[in-house]
Amino acid sequence: MALIGTTIFSHILPVILGFFAVVMIISGSLEENKGKLALGAILFVVACAFPYVILSILV
Repeated sequence: MALIGTTIFSHILPVILGFFAVVMIISGSLEENKGKLALGAILFVVACAFPYVILSILV
């Protein structure tokens, strides 16, 4: 039986982080702001790796 926390960490938070990462990447590239672009890329990588790291600790 899955815990409630596993659903949050595997389905909800990565989508939210990924959405904001894509918004920051697009905004950074259109404004030619390298800091915002880099932060969006880092946030996207964190959103991709987040479920694997957290779920390996929880389960």
